[in-house]
Amino acid sequence: MFSSIAPGIALRRSAGAARSFLRCRRGLLTLAIETSCDDTSVAIVEKHKDNQSTQKATIHFLENITADSRAHRGIHPILALESHQESLAKLVNKALQNLPVTKEGQAAINLADRSTRRRPDFISATRGPGMRSNLSVGLDTGKALSVAWQIPMVGVHHMQAHLLTPRLVSCLEEKADSRTSPEFPFLSILVSGGHSILVHSKSLVDHKIMASSEDIAIGEALDKGAREILPADLLQGAKNTMYGKTLERFVFPNGMADFAEYRPPVNRGEEVIKRQSPWGWSLTTPFANTRQLQLSFSSIASMVNKIVQSKGGDMSQDERVELGRETMRVSFEHLASRTVIALEALRLRHTGDEEIKTLVVSGGVAANKFLVTVLRSFLDIRGFGHIEIVAPPPYLCTDNAAMIGWAGIEMFQAGWQTDLSCRALRKWTLDPNAEDGGVLGPNGWVQTNA
Repeated sequence: MFSSIAPGIALRRSAGAARSFLRCRRGLLTLAIETSCDDTSVAIVEKHKDNQSTQKATIHFLENITADSRAHRGIHPILALESHQESLAKLVNKALQNLPVTKEGQAAINLADRSTRRRPDFISATRGPGMRSNLSVGLDTGKALSVAWQIPMVGVHHMQAHLLTPRLVSCLEEKADSRTSPEFPFLSILVSGGHSILVHSKSLVDHKIMASSEDIAIGEALDKGAREILPADLLQGAKNTMYGKTLERFVFPNGMADFAEYRPPVNRGEEVIKRQSPWGWSLTTPFANTRQLQLSFSSIASMVNKIVQSKGGDMSQDERVELGRETMRVSFEHLASRTVIALEALRLRHTGDEEIKTLVVSGGVAANKFLVTVLRSFLDIRGFGHIEIVAPPPYLCTDNAAMIGWAGIEMFQAGWQTDLSCRALRKWTLDPNAEDGGVLGPNGWVQTNA
């Protein structure tokens, strides 16, 4: 069969494919910036030259500064913006000291102390989704560095970066030989203070949203519940507004030993059964009697509020611990139930190479070990024991620039750069079938291997 592609086009595609192949094979170094919410983060990430057996990467620098909005008991947009403006330039300056030393034949930049460091191959900066003003601080800084150093820039999709974080973790030098990189296709659970979505990832830029929260995110529900449940001294002594993390330490002080006896509902019928506490209250799992691929967490936060208010704040330590554990159990079982329903739907549609073999759990709530325990238990008892659960270490679960750098590397290797005219995006979906076209939908992408 003869190709109908014109010779000139075929030649350009061959040359583009060759350039893309070379990009994949050679090492890449990027300076990355993340400012989508209240974390100002800068990283230096390097992907080393590929060898025949493994890919390896190094995080030369990673530092976060979180806006202090404890007085508001939650994220305050203006304080977050001011924190980015005060912190970002200092973090970039600090990061430059951690760039690799220049080797022969490598482009260099001169530092104030007259030393030289290897110039990054490109800049990675979060373009969206997030708070537009906050995003613009990081994106505009990235543009300035791109112009000053005369190197390309990649405007990164924040949620795509969370999805790809386990692929970074699998390449980190110290354990790269013992980790398996999640290969497409895989199913992802992105859970944080702002997002709760189930994503079927078919390729680097093809992600289908299978379920999402119609009200608040799971992280927000846990934070709201924690503000009601935690004793006043713990709440006031919290170092940040991630109250869900404080709640986890409060109700599971011994870590995994405290939930070693957890047993999941054997079937969907058991999911509907309410577990009444010794104090007379119970929490209802959302959508427990349906197979609707939808997430909802606002009712859990509301039920916790009603229970605490009905007690007039007069609750023993044991009751607070039990309410905290139930809040997490119901939230996580709701998420696990929808995950199993999504996997069942995908199993009916796909076989062979399209079968899901990996469940990626990412985002700030992914650091919760009880969540991973609930998910593992559900998969094992519902016929998906062969699926591996992959979650990044806690320091890479929350918003960070290392994941932005890695997503930038994967996009740059695939031949994508971002035009300097690009603007920050408050909303930006992952799904190519969505109205905005997903990852590649917005204006500003430049395909260098076309």
